[in-house]
Amino acid sequence: MLGATAARVLKQLRDDRRSIALILVVPALLLAVVYYLFENETVLPGAPRTFDRVGLMMLAIFPFVVMFLITSITMLRERTTGTLERLLTTPIHKADLLFGYGLAFSLMAALQAAVATAVAYFVFELNIEGSGGLVILIAVINAVLGVALGLLCSAFARTEFQAVQFMPVVVVPQILLCGLFVAREEMADWLEAISNVMPLTYAVDALQETAANADPTNEFWVDLIVVSGCVVVVLLLASLTLRRQSK
Repeated sequence: MLGATAARVLKQLRDDRRSIALILVVPALLLAVVYYLFENETVLPGAPRTFDRVGLMMLAIFPFVVMFLITSITMLRERTTGTLERLLTTPIHKADLLFGYGLAFSLMAALQAAVATAVAYFVFELNIEGSGGLVILIAVINAVLGVALGLLCSAFARTEFQAVQFMPVVVVPQILLCGLFVAREEMADWLEAISNVMPLTYAVDALQETAANADPTNEFWVDLIVVSGCVVVVLLLASLTLRRQSK
């Protein structure tokens, strides 16, 4: 059942060229914009480029944002068109249904992360201490986090516009407080406390550990476990929203 659900969702995505472009092409294009923002900066010999720091963080943020949007809107369509309602009348288990959606979008997230990371390394020559494989791993897990949050938030929206309105509530605060603009230790204490409970913070921390160290550190694995745990918790919460709506 899980495989059948994932295959159905992947088929729907395959037939939706705009979604494919949004998933695979847009993050790479946005990464190009970030690169050219800093193209003309003056860098002292031996000093890292700003792009190496900001571009690396974007490899976690872009997949998170894009997969949140795609998943929340797609799942909302499933709910409003009655597809989800019909599926829930079959013997399929809610866990198979939910994790089938998660698996399908996670496969697309893996492709997205691979494309964006390849562009960063081979086109824009991203230069960090850690391996590209670890960067892809973090990007994929962060994209799956976006999938999980999208599945959860879709239950509280009635229209696609309402689904998009969750962006400033769920996504934007995490981007502002993850350490992209200001180091978290330099934030006001109450803002740092809020950032400590946001999963995107730990994904960015994991990337920073990868940038600074050739081999994975204990802090890296802790960050990865925290983000993965958040994914599981959010998926479990999302499963509670899967119920028949008809009388």
